[in-house]
Amino acid sequence: MIKVKRALLSVYDKTGLDDLGRALVDAGVELVSSGGTANALAAGGLPVTKVADVTGAAEMLGGRVKTLHPRIHGGILANLNDPTHLQDLEDRNVEPFELVVVNLYPFRATVAQPGVTEAEVIEKIDIGGPTMVRSAAKNHQFVAVVTDPKQYGAIAEAVAAGGTTLELRKTLAKAAFFHTASYDAAIVDWLEAEEDPPARKVIALERRQTLRYGENPHQVAAAFSEVGADGWWQSMKQLQGKAMSFNNYLDTEAAWRMAHEFETPAVAIVKHANPCGLATDPLLADAFSAAWDCDPVSAFGSVIAFNRLLDVATAERLLAAGFVEVVITPSVADGVVELFAGKKNLRLLTAPEPDPADLDMRRIEGGFVVQGRDSVAETEFTVVSQRSPTETEMADLMFAWRVAAHTKSNAIVVAKDLAAIGVGAGDQSRVGASERALARAGDRAAGSVAASDAFFPFRDGIDALAVAGVTAIIEPGGSIRDAEVIQAADDHGVALVFTHMRHFRH
Repeated sequence: MIKVKRALLSVYDKTGLDDLGRALVDAGVELVSSGGTANALAAGGLPVTKVADVTGAAEMLGGRVKTLHPRIHGGILANLNDPTHLQDLEDRNVEPFELVVVNLYPFRATVAQPGVTEAEVIEKIDIGGPTMVRSAAKNHQFVAVVTDPKQYGAIAEAVAAGGTTLELRKTLAKAAFFHTASYDAAIVDWLEAEEDPPARKVIALERRQTLRYGENPHQVAAAFSEVGADGWWQSMKQLQGKAMSFNNYLDTEAAWRMAHEFETPAVAIVKHANPCGLATDPLLADAFSAAWDCDPVSAFGSVIAFNRLLDVATAERLLAAGFVEVVITPSVADGVVELFAGKKNLRLLTAPEPDPADLDMRRIEGGFVVQGRDSVAETEFTVVSQRSPTETEMADLMFAWRVAAHTKSNAIVVAKDLAAIGVGAGDQSRVGASERALARAGDRAAGSVAASDAFFPFRDGIDALAVAGVTAIIEPGGSIRDAEVIQAADDHGVALVFTHMRHFRH
């Protein structure tokens, strides 16, 4: 155990500073501080020695240099088991510190301010703070380093109890090195912001939750949060149910993004990251029923996302429909939580909207591939068939096109009345995806429309859809056999629309 006799405090965020300072003084600790921190401690009636009085050097360069001095860093970095270090301290009249309390300039918050200038951002790149933090963390055998006001309680208790243990100091050092690493990551992001994609990307990840297992029981898993990010799942509230699993997170991410693809009330039902039901309707309960009817068998054990407040009528239909794993919604009406209480394992979540601008990153061995999120903006389309789609067909085509963009390739979506009635996902051939979607649609395919996430390489997909009763099809076009595909549509009297943009999803 190391008794704390001398502490160095230099903090931007002064939350809890008075209480910590008082606890240290009550334990007989000498406080050394700089600038605004020293002024704040003194204003609280606490005795404090200013850094300039220790170094004999006044602050300079507008505060850029104040703690960068041998009398400060010698006191932090000294190995007290090394006689040569002890001799250096004696020769230079340097006293050691046993505690360093530092938090850094708010770089991320500064960058996020509207209209902030480059000069203002640069002044929030902390130099002395990270240097003190790294020095203390390196020397954690003798020095405790505190970088977060949330740690004040634990350090105050330790000091009052007689000192800090090696276990506590090592725990604090790990947090400190991560703190400076994530701070540098934010600076790199800002400097690289003008290049898209950036030449360099540093990702600081912090474990938020240890999961029971991964995709399968033999795989270790956890949920990590990127420092500075505020994704929907970091801000979500779980109103009831078991802890989220690895697969739950992936399916909920997919469902949540699908539901928010639509401005009208929409319901997305997802299994293995693919839609097995999706519908939109002015009445949320009817949208749910239409989405569930797409594929009730696959909907068993699914994740369901609503892009509107979950009302009692819709909740009652959901509970009567069958077993589901997760329900996510922006908010719930009074009485909904009580309705779900009987399903103790069902996870009921509320969350903010997903960020459409978030980078899409996929792990590959030794690195990542990175891309911007696929955007299904208003589609520029060209009617290439002899027959143009009707207004109703066009509305359904635009709906099906959005669903197809959120379905694993090869993807075919059959839809009618703004609801998916058959989804063929992840097939190795486009005609296979067509046949799978039609098998789910059954007799409902008569008078429906279809969307393909990429072009039809042959006419066989068009033939299969048309024979089943599909009257209009939307696809990117661009095949060397486009003329053959267009001819197939004309042979069947099907309206064919090209979007000139594909939406592969792997």
